[in-house]
Amino acid sequence: MEPKDSGTSFEFTTGVLLCFSRTLNFGVVFTKLASECDAVNLGQGFPDFPPPDFAVEAFQHAVSGDFMLNQYTMAFGYPPLTKILASFFGKLLGQELHPLENVLVTVGAYGALFTAFQALVDEGDEVIIIEPSFDCYEPMTLMAGGRPVFVSLKLTPTKDRELDSSSAWQLDPTELASKFTSRTKALILNTPNNPLGKVFSKAELELVASLCQQHDVVCISDEVYQWLVYDGCQHISIATLPGMWERTLTIGSAGKTFSVTGWKVGWVLGPDRLLKHLRTVHQNSVFHCPTQNQAAVAQSFQREQLHFGQPSSYFLQFPQAMQRKRDHMIQSLQSVGLRPVISQGSYFLITDISDFKSRMPDLPGAVDEPYDSRFVKWMIKNKGLVAIPVSIFYSQSHQKHVDHYIRFCFVKDESTLQAMDKKLQEWKAELGA
Repeated sequence: MEPKDSGTSFEFTTGVLLCFSRTLNFGVVFTKLASECDAVNLGQGFPDFPPPDFAVEAFQHAVSGDFMLNQYTMAFGYPPLTKILASFFGKLLGQELHPLENVLVTVGAYGALFTAFQALVDEGDEVIIIEPSFDCYEPMTLMAGGRPVFVSLKLTPTKDRELDSSSAWQLDPTELASKFTSRTKALILNTPNNPLGKVFSKAELELVASLCQQHDVVCISDEVYQWLVYDGCQHISIATLPGMWERTLTIGSAGKTFSVTGWKVGWVLGPDRLLKHLRTVHQNSVFHCPTQNQAAVAQSFQREQLHFGQPSSYFLQFPQAMQRKRDHMIQSLQSVGLRPVISQGSYFLITDISDFKSRMPDLPGAVDEPYDSRFVKWMIKNKGLVAIPVSIFYSQSHQKHVDHYIRFCFVKDESTLQAMDKKLQEWKAELGA
């Protein structure tokens, strides 16, 4: 690759830094505010309850058992883990997965995403990002030298006063098709979607698959919430559709799977023709993931494989429990005039704050600060509740169209949800005064 001239390099670096700074600023500001105001944290996406006992026991065994687990393991994954991932997901994807060729263990799903972008996206390549999108997709595209191309899900509202569902946010087939060009290298798909909670239907996935095949585009499929689907929804991996295995990277997360986000173990599944490039990046960057964490994840999957498809399956029990938490939060938020969107999956739901925007449009904040960001700051300071503005999950030019939504995380302990209820009851009493 030829060296960039100084002007181009400066513009590229500035763009990446500005993109990262938007995410960093909201994290720093809202976390600091929450701490100062002793607010209930329903913003950050992590469970504040213990992992399942079998996962904790697996980790304890990994730490106190075989002393060689304190040392390096295979660079591309601890062999018992790559073996169980190949066996478990091979059946789900309808593929005969080879542990060394079709599985790569990474430092969390975040590491999987970064490795994929660095391995496959070259200078000037275009990457289609479906909005709302996890906030790392854009900066990771820019860091690889690519150009993000955004296409937004469009809401078809339900009947007046009925709650919308995340399923009502859909792709416009014509608009999506228009985003593909001769420079398109990849499309990133996130199902179930963060922040919306949308689970893409088979018909929607078939549309994406058809366009990817037509234009010879790689699909990077972020499926970290695949086990967290509600109301009978079915998660479908796009790699299972005809013609898609050979052009799809399927990304998963032990953190989201077993409620152990601090373990930072993720994986990528895909054809060797793609994974060989990711292995090169992985080997020359992080090289290796913590052995004991991988051993604990391997043992947890081995346990789940014995119970999978039965009432005792954690992958069955966990979403049932989280759906109850989702329903609790939906009911509680409505008490103060917030309008939740019913999430089909993930840790999250978003809430329409249009009524508040109409009643109090002039909340304090910077001139160009989206309304949802100003509302969240006001809510933290005055109501003691933390959420995340949905506008940060959109490109800058699209933020003004969605600044009447905020995101809540409902995968929280009962004590946290009860603290939320108390804050909302106080808010409701103020509204009635």
